[in-house]
Amino acid sequence: MSSDTTGATESAAFWENHYAGLDAQWGTRPNAVLAEIVAALAPEPDGGGRALDLGCGHGGDALWLASRGWDVTAVDVSATALGRVASGAAAAGLTDRVHPDRHDLARTFPDGAFDLVTFGYFHTPVEIPRERVLRRAAGAVAPGGLLVLVEHASLAPWSWRDGHEDVRFPAPEDVLASLRLGDGWRTERCHAPRRTATGPGGERAVVTDNVIAVRREPGLDRRIG
Repeated sequence: MSSDTTGATESAAFWENHYAGLDAQWGTRPNAVLAEIVAALAPEPDGGGRALDLGCGHGGDALWLASRGWDVTAVDVSATALGRVASGAAAAGLTDRVHPDRHDLARTFPDGAFDLVTFGYFHTPVEIPRERVLRRAAGAVAPGGLLVLVEHASLAPWSWRDGHEDVRFPAPEDVLASLRLGDGWRTERCHAPRRTATGPGGERAVVTDNVIAVRREPGLDRRIG
């Protein structure tokens, strides 16, 4: 497991504490929204396609993608979370396809181009340059590749937020516009579906997600202006 050696940050401290308090089995299943999108829009990795899972948590998405043939770089700021990803990969016989990589995305970012870039629930109480990080994620998509963003559009009862603050989520169209992608991209999904979710204690609630999936046209320069 490679690591970000830039030192401890406020973000790292928050997410270390968060994951230390979670059952190690929470979040080890793939997100149902992501699974549906990948099955529909990127069902077969082309020659062992490369995937980048940003904010991977306990690795449910990364392990699922690897089981489908993707070579996955799994990124999180929490060393505890990445240790659990590594353990899950070993238990599933996927260590050759899952590569934990520690980054505070406000400061460092994985190198290379990827056929699939996923970013799930990029929300944090720590002040970060959110739009810049999302645009950097778009810049990591290889020509012909797919960027998938799945984000909260409502507050679940088990959220790490205190439940009393006035939380306002952007519309999916606003999130897409913030990427400023320009020509050469095709929008595959941009909507806010509702679903029934299960929390870490087994509780269930109806939540809304922002879902954005965009494909970079083949031959498009990787730079995002």
